[in-house]
Amino acid sequence: MDNWKSVADRPSDYASLAVAIGKFDALHLGHQALLNELVEAAENHGLAPAVITFDRHPAATLTPEAAPTPIIGKSQKEHFLTEAGISAILTLEFNDELAALSPRQFVERVLVPLDTKYVVVGDDFRFGSNGSGTVATLRELGSEFGFAVKSVAKVNALRAPISTSRIRNLLDEGEVDQVAKLLGRPHLTTGVIEHGLKIGRTIGFPTANMSRDAEGYLPRDGVYAGWLYADGQRYPAAHSVGINETFQAVPRLVESHVLDRDDLDLYDKVVSLEYIDFIRPNVKFNSKEELIEAINKDLDQVRKALGICW
Repeated sequence: MDNWKSVADRPSDYASLAVAIGKFDALHLGHQALLNELVEAAENHGLAPAVITFDRHPAATLTPEAAPTPIIGKSQKEHFLTEAGISAILTLEFNDELAALSPRQFVERVLVPLDTKYVVVGDDFRFGSNGSGTVATLRELGSEFGFAVKSVAKVNALRAPISTSRIRNLLDEGEVDQVAKLLGRPHLTTGVIEHGLKIGRTIGFPTANMSRDAEGYLPRDGVYAGWLYADGQRYPAAHSVGINETFQAVPRLVESHVLDRDDLDLYDKVVSLEYIDFIRPNVKFNSKEELIEAINKDLDQVRKALGICW
C-alpha cells in the first residue's frame, strides 16, 4: 500500500482514485462496510481504491481537552487497510489550516488534485470548517468537479449502531467479547516487548511486558484470556492490564503470561495481544502465596475461555 503524507506525494502517473474519507479510528464493521463499497466501486470503474484519513482525531486540534483516545494506532490502521485491499492511504495533518477549509476548499485542494472520480463516505459524514459540509454538499461539489458520491448507512450490531465511542465504552467495561462482535475480530494491542522487573518470573509465572507506547486502546484493568502472536506463531496467554496491585511496582501497562511455556525469548520483538474474554478485575493480595493461588485459578479460567484442554 502506498503511503502519502500530502496531496503532492501522489505520483502524476498514478491511476485516478476512488476514495473513502474518515477517521477510521477503529476499523470496525461499519468502517469495513464502507471500505468494501469503496473497493467494489474502484473495481467496477477501473480506479485505485484510496483512503483519506488524518494524523489525529479532529478534536485533538479543535477541543484538545475532549479528544478521545483512538482504538487502533497508526501502524494497526495501515495493516487493516492493506488487508481490506486499499491501494493508497493519504494521512493529512489535521491542523488549524485544514480545520479552517470550507467544503469547497477541501474539494479543490484535496480531492481534485488527487484526480478523484468516486467518493465513498458514511451517511452522517460532515466536512469543512465547523462541519458545515454534508453528503448533499459533497454531491453538489461532485457534480461540479466530476466525481460521483456514494453514502453508506451505519451498520447495526447487538441492537444498536456500531460506533467507535460505543466500542471505547465497552472496552472501559472490559467487555472484550462484545467488542469483537462490533470489530469483526478480537481487539488487540501491538508493541515491543521490553525488560521489566521480572516479578512474575520470581513466583513462577514469567510475563512479557509490552512497551508503554504500544498501539491499541487498553481495556479495563484486569485479567483477560487471549492470544499472543509473535514470529508468526500464536500462543495461548493470560493478559494483565493495569498496575501490579500487590507489588505496586510499575505504572499502568499490559503484560502477558504464555501458558505452559517458559522458554520463549520475546524481548525486543513486536508482538500482538488479542483479548478474548474478561476473567476478573485486579485485586490486591495480602501475600505472595495468595497471589500464586489466584493466578493458578486464573489460568484454569483462561484455558476454559480459550477452549484448551489440559
